[in-house]
Amino acid sequence: MSGTETRGLSDGGGDGTRAVRAGLPEPVKHEPTLPGPVFAAHFHLPGDPTGPYTYGRDENPTWTLLERAISELEAPGRGDAQTLVFASGMAAISSVLFSQLSAGDAVVLPGDGYQVLPLVRAQLEAYGIEVRNAPTGGDAQLDVLDGAKLLWIESPSNPGLDVCDIRRLAAEAHARGALVAVDNTLATPLGQRPLELGADFSVASGTKQLTGHGDVLLGYVTGRDAGTMTGVRRWRKIVGAIPGPMEAWLAHRSIATIQLRVDRQNASALVVAEALRSRPEVTGLRYPGLPDDPSHKIASQQMRRYGCVVSFTLPSRERADGFLDALRLVDDATSFGGVRSTAERRGRWGGDAVPEGFVRLSVGAEDPEDLVADVLRALDESAH
Repeated sequence: MSGTETRGLSDGGGDGTRAVRAGLPEPVKHEPTLPGPVFAAHFHLPGDPTGPYTYGRDENPTWTLLERAISELEAPGRGDAQTLVFASGMAAISSVLFSQLSAGDAVVLPGDGYQVLPLVRAQLEAYGIEVRNAPTGGDAQLDVLDGAKLLWIESPSNPGLDVCDIRRLAAEAHARGALVAVDNTLATPLGQRPLELGADFSVASGTKQLTGHGDVLLGYVTGRDAGTMTGVRRWRKIVGAIPGPMEAWLAHRSIATIQLRVDRQNASALVVAEALRSRPEVTGLRYPGLPDDPSHKIASQQMRRYGCVVSFTLPSRERADGFLDALRLVDDATSFGGVRSTAERRGRWGGDAVPEGFVRLSVGAEDPEDLVADVLRALDESAH
């Protein structure tokens, strides 16, 4: 296997074609199309320590192919884009925050973002970094952006599914001297490409819809500037937050079907959201693909697909728990993006500012009519 050559689409072609070819090496007679995982803590290295592979914490050939595949999805046609993979989404998030920020810097984080962000805030502040919070929607970030070193965007936000104008915020942040990172987990690179919208980093948990089978923990950072990505790479080396070769290989294998999975899940999510809209006990329904969703206008201008997650609120904690217990096709589990539908009452974790009856539903690849029937039946049963 060559350390530098890959065979895929750099720019033209459809999402499905790109996904099944992304990151593949040039074919070698009698070798598999996608080489198996390379299990190595060290590599044969006589003489000076030069070349692409020296030690297993720094690089691995299996990572290399996966990183190229993700770059082809996140930034097709951009020769300057590079991707680094991590052991989890939080490892990827931490790598950007802690490699780009120092004591005395300020960062803007979403106040309605992922429920681990409050823990991140506490650690940043312990290192002498000022943390400012702003909600995702309504350009609220602009009011607290002056003097910040980094703007962190979650769009759509998790779990509330609010959307912000990434182009506008990125342009304004750069004008004020700030870097921009976008958490692209809910959208996936098939839903939106943050680098094309002006961001410096696209960060995601590959655990979710990118790999889509609920069997891999993975994160990644894609960036377009060699200098800032050098800092991210150094942080990965220092912390050692690296994926195992088997996880990296499974992720690359799974990317081949991402377009099939995403299209099915997105289409079904819209059907489920439309069914929920007719239920009087459902309030606060959010799905960016609904024409009457508060974020639909902005989402339609920057997203090509709207995601697989639907959120809504039931009248009480007891009603939400009863609804989840009554579901038969939807597993009561955290995370999202898998081929098997999942749902949970987010308030059970305590880190999200959501009502007790708030439900996050991740739509899988089941037949949409079966999912709708299951959801509506569970709503009926939980009413008694």
